[in-house]
Amino acid sequence: MTTAATDELEQALDRGDTDRATELAIRTYGPELVGWLAAILPSDEDAYDAFSWLSEELWRSLARFDRRCSLRTWCYMLARQAAARIHAQPRRAHEELVSSVPSSIAAQVISTTRLDAQRRESRYAEIRRELPEEDQALLVLRVDRDLSWRDIALVLAGEGTPDDELDRRAVALRKQFQRIKDQLRAMAGRTD
Repeated sequence: MTTAATDELEQALDRGDTDRATELAIRTYGPELVGWLAAILPSDEDAYDAFSWLSEELWRSLARFDRRCSLRTWCYMLARQAAARIHAQPRRAHEELVSSVPSSIAAQVISTTRLDAQRRESRYAEIRRELPEEDQALLVLRVDRDLSWRDIALVLAGEGTPDDELDRRAVALRKQFQRIKDQLRAMAGRTD
């Protein structure tokens, strides 16, 4: 994100202009969020549905966004919640979104984001898909998205998690990440 875009986003948040802040956040982080959702959900359609829900929830939640983390991390936390919501929904039960602002911007991002181009169909990606969903999410957030351990803890734990709990979770996530790396190495060795 450019400095000018960051400044404009911060100014929109300061003014309480949730429509503009939502638009800027979706345009800036949308493609990477759709890519992450596609990596952790079973289908592209599910990823698109989750992204639409997260866009709506971003618009609704900006009033309570306290800047305890970056807006990017906040978006990933909402994406994680959206993915859980998609998993919990019966197949083909889709919701109608109420706000035209996030849904129209989300539709633009979805139409311009080619998931097939974002997917790395490598041996690593194939092996990674054998891991449990939480391990896959952790790998993508740390390796592909380069989030800090504390930010990953917030994404996975959710809004309202006390700081001391986030710190404990960050330490546990680092250990979990090491175990996952060891497991990936072992899995890669077995396919040789």
